[in-house]
Amino acid sequence: MANNIENLLLMMEEILDGAWSVPLSGGKSMVEADRLHELIEDIRLHLPVEISKAREIVNDRKVIIDDAKKEAEMIIRVAEERAKKLVDNDELVKQAQQKASEIMSTAQLQSRELKKAAGDYVDSVLKGCEEQLGKSLSEIRTKRQTLKSSKL
Repeated sequence: MANNIENLLLMMEEILDGAWSVPLSGGKSMVEADRLHELIEDIRLHLPVEISKAREIVNDRKVIIDDAKKEAEMIIRVAEERAKKLVDNDELVKQAQQKASEIMSTAQLQSRELKKAAGDYVDSVLKGCEEQLGKSLSEIRTKRQTLKSSKL
């Protein structure tokens, strides 16, 4: 089709090149108007096909570019969401680690306090036992002494 248009334009140029100059007209020429009109009509018949093909190419290009932009925007949104989740997860991990550290510190403090309280309690019970045993031992000695003295 493009060849046809080029051929038609070439024919028009040949008609213009072969045109007769009109004397005293300032460079104007005489041409076969009917023949030029036929060539112009042929060009018009062939031209819309070429133009429609060009428009299709432009529209296809536009669709491809629009699709690519949409896909790029979607990829960016997904990447931003993933990054946000990673940051949120990282923040959660940091908070969890901080909370775990606080719990460990509290547990260690409570453990030390419980050990001290348990030690104090055991010491108190053993002291009570020791005192009770001391009293019992003293009573036993007294009873023995009394028993020995009553035998004599």
